[in-house]
Amino acid sequence: MDAEEFRRRGMEMVDYVANYLENIEQRPVYPDVEPGYLRSLIPTEAPLEPDNYDDIIKDVDRVIMPGVTHWHSPYFFAYFPAATSYPALLADMLCGAIGCIGFSWAASPACTELETVMLDWLGKMLNLPEHFIAGTHGHGGGVIQSTASEATLVTLLAARCKAVRRVQASNPEKSEAEILSKLVAYTSEQAHCSVERASLIGGAMIKKVPTDNNYAVGGDMFKKMLEEDKAAGLIPFYFCATLGTTASCAFDRITELGPICNKENIWMHIDAAYAGSAFICPEFRPLLNGIEFADSFNFNPHKWLLINFDCSTMWYVLYVYILWDTKTCLTKGELLIFFSHWGIPLGRRFRSLKMWFVFRMYGIQGLQHVGLAKEFESLVRADKRFEICAEVIMGLVCFRLKGSNRLNELLLKRITKSREIHLVPCQLSGRFVLRFAICARTTDSRHIQQAWRHITQLTFEILQEPNH
Repeated sequence: MDAEEFRRRGMEMVDYVANYLENIEQRPVYPDVEPGYLRSLIPTEAPLEPDNYDDIIKDVDRVIMPGVTHWHSPYFFAYFPAATSYPALLADMLCGAIGCIGFSWAASPACTELETVMLDWLGKMLNLPEHFIAGTHGHGGGVIQSTASEATLVTLLAARCKAVRRVQASNPEKSEAEILSKLVAYTSEQAHCSVERASLIGGAMIKKVPTDNNYAVGGDMFKKMLEEDKAAGLIPFYFCATLGTTASCAFDRITELGPICNKENIWMHIDAAYAGSAFICPEFRPLLNGIEFADSFNFNPHKWLLINFDCSTMWYVLYVYILWDTKTCLTKGELLIFFSHWGIPLGRRFRSLKMWFVFRMYGIQGLQHVGLAKEFESLVRADKRFEICAEVIMGLVCFRLKGSNRLNELLLKRITKSREIHLVPCQLSGRFVLRFAICARTTDSRHIQQAWRHITQLTFEILQEPNH
């Protein structure tokens, strides 16, 4: 493919993408295929001679699209959002064309510096404390990671390194292996499984803190666990607090937890993977109060800030050169030169372009819109057959039919089979609960009303069956 054909095919692809997104609600949101469907539709080996581009595009419609779950359909209410927008898509195209591997300032100065500035822009939108902003006299700054899971692992490794140094400073006779065997990390019992996975990779013991009736961790229970573990000779070193848990969008009480972590010299990382985007709205910013106690903070603009995957933003208070030489701390200036030391991968894409395009083309006010979940909540509350299972704060509604878990499992199975809307479940207090998350950029009141009509129609059919 030469430059001339690329121009022509590129325009065709832009049309294809625009048509796909413009008409996505006409497609069944969930695919009607069985596992292994794709293998029989394509050859068992790569072609020896080049294929025709037109045939490849035909096969996108024949092979790929039938197996796609359409995350950007206005009838997609599963998981959490996967953001996209036309400015972000254009920026990603440019990122692919530039193709730099931004592991250091010298590898691509624009890539390194724009990322630092974009994290400052976003940090100021969130009203983060000044010590998180790189363009100040503080000791912190921001970096883009691939996912919140990666951010959690990086911070746990940094906390582990810091804890080992601290113990050895006062007890030089203790070996690193001996110290590591005593280290213990903490997180909520409602935290995402990636926190536990980070502890497994990082070789650290982890304990789950029980939550209150709102599925949040408070200071009293955490303090009790710390006292018991210290009495047993363990060394608490890391706590991952969650703002907006995956199951119910619960918020750990970081104004209580932060002072405890600071007093006990425990690294507090705040995982706000989903909820963080909403903190640019003044009405939600109080939920971030307590951030001043944190050592690190992360959320995913690629969830609902109109920046397509991947773009997971993380801020540190103190940079630590954690991956190659754990004995060395770097200054902010040195870290600007060696950008790869802020995370696990050496190679880095020019992801800050997506942030730059979106922030400039939407403006802060164009991104500050949250509200449709409340409309769905009111529909659920008006139907006496259903109940709300957790406080509705942002874009997630946890609800269920009053009755057995089996009844709700059946309802979800019928919803999935219909392929008209897509939901996923969670477990809250032993109950099988349906999660209704507002996900797509194009979802509006019409889609909320239609989804509820569909749910209630399936509910009516189930309750009319003899065994119900």
